[in-house]
Order: sequence, then structure tokens, then C-alpha cells
Amino acid sequence: MRHRRRTQVFLPLAICGLLTTAAALGMAGATGAGGAAAVNPAFLPLGDGKVTTDGPRRGYVYACRTGFSPPGAGGAFAEGPWIRGDGTFDLSAKVTVDGSVSWPSARLKRRVTHGKRVFSGNGLPTEDTTGEFPIKASDDAYRYDRNPNSIRSQRVHYSLPRHPKRASSAGCLSGGPVGIAKNGVAIFDALDAGDRDAVAHEVQDSCGGHPQRGGVYHYHDIPSCLTEGEPANRASGLVGYALDGYPIYGPHGAHGRLLTDDDLDACHGQLSKVWFEGRWQRIYHYNATLEYPYTLGCFHGTPRYTAG
Repeated sequence: MRHRRRTQVFLPLAICGLLTTAAALGMAGATGAGGAAAVNPAFLPLGDGKVTTDGPRRGYVYACRTGFSPPGAGGAFAEGPWIRGDGTFDLSAKVTVDGSVSWPSARLKRRVTHGKRVFSGNGLPTEDTTGEFPIKASDDAYRYDRNPNSIRSQRVHYSLPRHPKRASSAGCLSGGPVGIAKNGVAIFDALDAGDRDAVAHEVQDSCGGHPQRGGVYHYHDIPSCLTEGEPANRASGLVGYALDGYPIYGPHGAHGRLLTDDDLDACHGQLSKVWFEGRWQRIYHYNATLEYPYTLGCFHGTPRYTAG
């Protein structure tokens, strides 16, 4: 059961996304390692074509297979005006799905044992609202994406390794969930059903989510609703866990510097000091970025988890 709150007017950057406003995240003048060019949300490179099955590659999704669905089988059916012909898109001009639906039935339980980190719930956001799905004909998002799916409660149970170890070789992503956000929502990889950049092409709600055919509400990157209120001059906090057990952090590194793909390895992670389990620790972790592939490019560890 759900009830509807009043419809809000959303900022144009509040889309499927990692981060909804450049100002809130301190993007202006952000540089990557070694003085890399600033990340401009109005001129982001499309991730289309940046998928490989031959092994991990920085800035790519290492997929177990490609061609999950034929073209037109899912996702947006028309390109929005925010997508340019030069291989870039304007995140700040992208539309979002209308609505602000709360989910009082949402639940998420976390349990930590000696060797496991267990999550159980129903896949609905415990602290955030969603848009109204299916997308209505009166919604401006309907011009580009006519997502017919409804958000449905799921049976979620993940038992992840509490002390993950690096795999002998990076693992590919299989097209379903690659992690779970701290609000109980599934995190998918950066690809839509046609292996395109899902953040650029598909239209999501103000918290960056939408449902797939089975009703699983999910993100393709880390939305700003999970990082709201964080100081811009500090490293980002924990936003979720990947299914190999490694934690996922937000987009800011040491001293609040916005991270880019150049700062991270092929799996979209790094070894650095973060606040973890009540103290500062130097551990391997993934970081979200404004750039594709947004969260994971591959699994650094082995996703040996129990799921239900």
C-alpha cells in the first residue's frame, strides 16, 4: 500500500542520478587526479558503447554478456533534447518523473555477525519518496520514456561477506543488482536493456530511481537523496554495499574533492581511508562518480552471497 504526498517541483538535475545539483556537491572547479579536466554536468560524456566482455577496463562496464534485450525492448523509446549528437548529454536539462510517493510499508533490517553482513527487507525506500509509476501520459517524461511498470514489494535477503577479499581476477556484472543502497533500494549497473547509458537515456524520478518489469525499484547510480546534508569539504559517507561485500561511498574524496574515473580503478574503486564501522580505516571501497559507469565497473571481490 502507498499514499501520495503532494507533487513537488523538482530541480532539473534531480534525475536518475548520482547527484542532483552541482552546487550542493561542490562540482564547480572539481578536478580529477593529476589535474584532470573539471566534470561539467552540462557536458557529460555518454557511456554508450563503453561495455566490454573481455575483461575490466577503466570507464567501462565489464558485463558477463551483452544484448540483454533487443533494441526497443525496454527503456526510453525516444532521445530527449538533453542528449547531443557530439557524444555528450546535459544532465542539468533532463526531465524527471512526476510525483512524490512515500512508502510507509518499506522495511529494511541490517544484522552484522562475525563473518556476514545481512540485509533483509522488501526493496522499497525506507527514507525517501519515489515518482509515480507507470509514467502518466500527462507527465512530460512520457514524451521520451513510457515506463509501464509499477513499483512492487520484493523479498530481499542478502548475506554478504563482512570481510571481503580481492578476487584473483575481477568479476563481470550480470545485468541485475550489483549492490544495495542504505535505504534498501537495489543498485543496478549503468546499462539499460539495450546496453546504453541508462542514466543518460532513461527517465527516472527525483531520487534517481524507477522500476523494471518485475517491479524492482532501483538506481543506476547513487542519487543525491542518499548524500543530502553531507559537508562539501569532507569525504563522502557510506551509501551502500556491493554484492561482493565491499562498501560503496559517495562522490567526494579527501577534503571534499569530487572524484572522477581517473581517480579510480577499473572496478570503480580505490584503497583509501574512510569512516567505516565506527572508525577511520584504510580499506578498499567503491566510489560513486558523476561520470559513467557511476558505481561499479566490475566486482573487485567475489560476489559469494546468499540471496532470496
